[in-house]
Amino acid sequence: MTAETPLLDTVNIPADLRRLAPDQLRQLADELRTEMIHAVSQTGGHLGAGLGVVELTVALHYVFNTPDDKLIWDVGHQAYPHKIITGRRDRIRTLRQGGGLSGFTKRTESEYDPFGATHSSTSISAALGFAIANKLKNQPGKAIAVIGDGSMSAGMAYEAMNNAREAGNRLVVILNDNDMSIAPPVGALSAYLSRLLSSRQFLELREALKQITNKVLPPPLKKAAARADEYARGFAQGGGTLFEELGFYYVGPIDGHNLDHLLPVLENVRDAAEGPMLIHVVTQKGKGYAPAEAAADKYHGVVKFDVVSGTQHKAAPKAPQYQNVFGDYLIKEAQRDESIVAITAAMPTGTGVDRFAKAFPERSFDVGIAEQHAVTFAAGLAAQGMRPFCAIYSTFLQRAYDQVVHDVAIQNLPVRFAIDRAGLVGADGCTHAGAFDVTYLATLPNFVVMAAADEAELADMVHTCALYDDGPIAVRYPRGEGTGVAIPETRTRLEIGKGRIVREGKTVAILSLGTRLADALKAADELDAKGLSTTVADMRFAKPLDHDLIRKLAATHEVLVTIEENSIGGFGAHVLTWATDEGLLDAGLKMRTMRLPDIFQDHETPAKQYAEAGLDAPAIVATVLEALRHNSVNAVVEGARA
Repeated sequence: MTAETPLLDTVNIPADLRRLAPDQLRQLADELRTEMIHAVSQTGGHLGAGLGVVELTVALHYVFNTPDDKLIWDVGHQAYPHKIITGRRDRIRTLRQGGGLSGFTKRTESEYDPFGATHSSTSISAALGFAIANKLKNQPGKAIAVIGDGSMSAGMAYEAMNNAREAGNRLVVILNDNDMSIAPPVGALSAYLSRLLSSRQFLELREALKQITNKVLPPPLKKAAARADEYARGFAQGGGTLFEELGFYYVGPIDGHNLDHLLPVLENVRDAAEGPMLIHVVTQKGKGYAPAEAAADKYHGVVKFDVVSGTQHKAAPKAPQYQNVFGDYLIKEAQRDESIVAITAAMPTGTGVDRFAKAFPERSFDVGIAEQHAVTFAAGLAAQGMRPFCAIYSTFLQRAYDQVVHDVAIQNLPVRFAIDRAGLVGADGCTHAGAFDVTYLATLPNFVVMAAADEAELADMVHTCALYDDGPIAVRYPRGEGTGVAIPETRTRLEIGKGRIVREGKTVAILSLGTRLADALKAADELDAKGLSTTVADMRFAKPLDHDLIRKLAATHEVLVTIEENSIGGFGAHVLTWATDEGLLDAGLKMRTMRLPDIFQDHETPAKQYAEAGLDAPAIVATVLEALRHNSVNAVVEGARA
């Protein structure tokens, strides 16, 4: 079913939009919202955020001269309406599909995407860069950053605003307050005051008075005048003092769904000689689609769904999700140990910490989008005798690497890192691909780094983390469902730095770290069928390495292959380095390291991503055969030990 969108059909790019009369924009916004709902119902993706900014998207492109004026969306969850009216409507139903549109803004995709987004709280810094560049080059063009109230919890946003004064009127920040966490309900009076306070007349009068008071009034009266101005603005607007102190002209709050309110304010801001400006806009996630408005998560991220009912077409799970296994088994550890606490950075559901929070609300902490604080907070807890579990996505933990090094590793504090979204993540592409955590953690002294091969091993690793007090320890695991293995009732404390043999062979040894174990076993079956007897080891630890096991396998096999869902410099690099240090390759051992390619992979299904990365069973077989120069399908390599 396709909705009729006669007005939207006339708009391919923002220049078309700007030819419309203001009183046509309401209809356009309604059609744009309908088109977005129908598109995402077929592809899945981030729906709620986009629904909340339909009117704002229309208004910004209508008022500002994009792409000469740079419109930068923080995170990018809300960028779907933007994509539809910037020349990509014909591809919108390829969203997040292999070879299709990215779910986020992407510089290589369109000139209307001046800056790639995915991680939060970067938009103001980037917009400031655009604004200052234009200023230095003496060329026209404004930079508009749209940032949500949640993203404003990150310190980086404040760092950017603290340095924004030099941009002057070239920088505009739109604070998209979609939880109404800052502002009270807005109405006609607020809209009138916002129009007044953003107007040229008011700003010019304000500047003139400021000049007079600075030059004429003695210090006590000057201070009193400043206080009176601040009070008047605060009274009129219900806030803004903090932003004023940071050097912004604050306007708002205004209703982000009312085009009659949005347009005149944005036009005033566009034409103002003063700046930088911060416009406080209140919106509603999921706006205009009843199922989304009614849902607790406002349809933040959805799979394909029925437009009429809103019912999502979720496949029945075959196995528990790794994140839920983590949350459930952390609860079991916390039941026996009162010192265990859990910390997440704005991702309680995505990490399984929501489950822990229901069981132990006093011992659960969601610190918002503040990964740096999360890590150092955990370090402080550990230093005071608690046993903190810091549950953060692999890519989000990158944002706190300094704290991991200096506040945790150097002090050898027993912080437990639960690293979700390890490896490739499918539709989110390179944005949330946990490709680097083994590399960036295993390089640090004092760290123990584990990777679970399945959900049963994850349960044991959570238990091992809980009992480990000698320093920092991390366990990584992927997004999505486990393998379906049974999880024993009694959990096992793993011996630190020890792997296990899963399958015995004589010629080829595959050393697997993490969930590539299933493909390693498939490859072993195929290699055995070719006459190449294969050992498969689940190494469990990237650091410390199981030196005894590696030495044994190196001495008894002709080929040794490492495989991991991680970039170069990780598990394989550590094995190879140690093997060369020990001279294990001197007698002719053939060794290969299999890891993610040195590229940022685009979105696809995880299975296709791993095939493209050369990390599936056929790739393992090909690697072994190449190492042995094994060109015949069925023959055994000459000299190989069968």
